[in-house]
Amino acid sequence: MYGNTVGGSRIATALLTVSTVLMGLMAGLFFAFDVSVMPGLARGDERTYVTAMQNINAVIDGNGLFGAVFVAALLAAVASAAAEFRAGRRGVAVWVGAAAALYLVALVITFTVNIPLNNELADAGDAAGLTDFSVVEKFKGTWVTTNIIRTLLCTAALTALSRALVLHGRAATAR
Repeated sequence: MYGNTVGGSRIATALLTVSTVLMGLMAGLFFAFDVSVMPGLARGDERTYVTAMQNINAVIDGNGLFGAVFVAALLAAVASAAAEFRAGRRGVAVWVGAAAALYLVALVITFTVNIPLNNELADAGDAAGLTDFSVVEKFKGTWVTTNIIRTLLCTAALTALSRALVLHGRAATAR
């Protein structure tokens, strides 16, 4: 069976490790926004807030490395769950599958709430000429709240992957 081979075990180990690191990066990114970026921006005036968020969103949108990590976190988790399942480590696969599901929810929130809000803020135009700041208030309230939810989801996913690593290690030493 694939999972019982040395190569299959190495692949499963590598996928689980990569999945955990990628999820940690995503959880850390969302957490950094929660505890530093957004509170820091909230201390400034509305124009500075709009300009900074428009610039941050443009940089993130155009960053290939971010895009790769953003997508690969899900793909690696799904591939890891499949590899663990094929290797007969069903308990590990369940934890990794739970992590993938949690991250998928975070992605759904990102695509249905955060990205549309980012687009609304971008469409507001140059902050210097902005007179109606209602888009900013909507952005601050909803975007910040959903980012906290994304942080919690990714942290829970990272916790599930950590548990999977422990179980995977135990299974490897039991052979």
